Amino acid sequence: MTATSFVLTVHRDGETLRVSHRPGLSVREILDATPLRVRAACGGSGACGACLVRWQAGPVNPPAMAEYLKLDAGERNAGQRLACQARPRGDAVVVLEHPAPPSPWQSLPADDLAEGPGPRPGWAGPPLGLAVDLGTTHVRLALWDIRLGKRIATRRGANPQGVFGADVLNRLAAARSHPARAEELLTLVRQAILEGLRDILARDVGEVTPMLAEIGRVRLVGNSAMLALLAGRGVAELLEPGNWSRPLACQPEDEAVWRAAWHLPHADLALVPPLAGFVGSDLLADLLAVDMLAAPPGTLLLDVGTNSELALWDGQILWITSVPGGPAFEGTGIRHGMPAESGAIQGVAAAAQGSRLDVIGGGPARGYCGSGLVDAIALLRREGLLKASGRFATAPGAEGYRLDPDQPASALTGADVDLFQRAKAALAAAMVHLLGAAGMHWRDLARLHVCGAFGRTLDPLNAQSLGLLPPLPPGRLSTRPDASLAGCEILLLAEDGESRLAEVAGRARCINLALAPDYDEAFIEHLRLTPWRDGFSAGMGSDYN
Repeated sequence: MTATSFVLTVHRDGETLRVSHRPGLSVREILDATPLRVRAACGGSGACGACLVRWQAGPVNPPAMAEYLKLDAGERNAGQRLACQARPRGDAVVVLEHPAPPSPWQSLPADDLAEGPGPRPGWAGPPLGLAVDLGTTHVRLALWDIRLGKRIATRRGANPQGVFGADVLNRLAAARSHPARAEELLTLVRQAILEGLRDILARDVGEVTPMLAEIGRVRLVGNSAMLALLAGRGVAELLEPGNWSRPLACQPEDEAVWRAAWHLPHADLALVPPLAGFVGSDLLADLLAVDMLAAPPGTLLLDVGTNSELALWDGQILWITSVPGGPAFEGTGIRHGMPAESGAIQGVAAAAQGSRLDVIGGGPARGYCGSGLVDAIALLRREGLLKASGRFATAPGAEGYRLDPDQPASALTGADVDLFQRAKAALAAAMVHLLGAAGMHWRDLARLHVCGAFGRTLDPLNAQSLGLLPPLPPGRLSTRPDASLAGCEILLLAEDGESRLAEVAGRARCINLALAPDYDEAFIEHLRLTPWRDGFSAGMGSDYN
């Protein structure tokens, strides 16, 4: 969120949604990033006239030409506006009387998106291109007009494989044990990607079937397990630790079958292969997005999620590894955990009485997403309610400790804290090992990028107080929530995208932490809910030098 932001309050059937947004966005663009969407079929041009809202209060731009064409004087005088044309100029209140049917797909926040490389007037193929970032919890898509260098729309939706569990190893084991289950896992995510694409075409282009034939290029990145499950190749190899430092083949054997399944008759389809084992092509895309090889030595990148991936650039070598961080960072696994969506506690702060919860959408809390969990544990530590060991100073009872007595979903249990401790210790130990392999100390870090949705609302000071991140000054920290998708867009659009990817892969040196003798020691060291110690990390991992 930018330093200057407004709040749009939306009333609908007795419910109220409050959304923070940056200036300049239309009401449609603001709501498209929430579960509550307006009706639309013209991509925001105003041609369909379907996205009606009633303006109640707050400054807004004058009616646009499209509104004079679609709304008569009586409707305009009654406060009717087209959501795609109305742009709040401060805090505002609207009424949405005829919302679009519920959809599992939302647009990505505009602040998370990167600039494209520009037009390609010489592009000879079909004009549209699709970038896909396939994660354990979510699928992200971006549709582009390649010739114009224009992003048409984005979408984010849940990975439907989640019905088989949040842990990727469970999904891989199910796929290896039961061929029918493997086919089901493949079909679920393949269909989800197609549904997300159809949602974009229906709302932002106005046509679906004819436009599928206009897609000439698809590039897909993801973590290794998701790519293997999608392609139906490499599942057994990923379950063998001896393969975790080796390249993984996951390109589908018959591309024509894929084109037919996605109804993309002219598309060049490519799954960008993982670098090795559980180091997926989503990390490679992250590295492209931040231009890692042009960064100063001592730049560390974390892609935080159920499976966390890390890369450290020392000026010559990209030291890379991955670690099973567990589901806590994705808001699952804990008693009242959930993704970062409406109803999720994304932030917690001290208040005169109890705690103040920052709930996405402004309604009752339904649970914690990853950043809210970090804030809650940090606050309990500062107030002495939680010990450095992770134990409560006074046992809170079976239901846990409520940070807001009136909100049952604000309760945290000892098991929740323990799950977070294990996830943060695994990530911290992996950082320590990479630093040791490069002969560095955490004080040598020039830059730390936190990628993944977890970083969108993360409070770095709270994360540092718990030892989740090293205690670097704010100027050295940055967050890139959708860096994987941004890197995939580079591969889709840039003329030199493939060569840049090859250069990154050629500088990489993968470390299999399962074979690291000092990893367990670092993990135990970082279990405590305390900041990083000054001396810890020097010399660890030196066997890789």
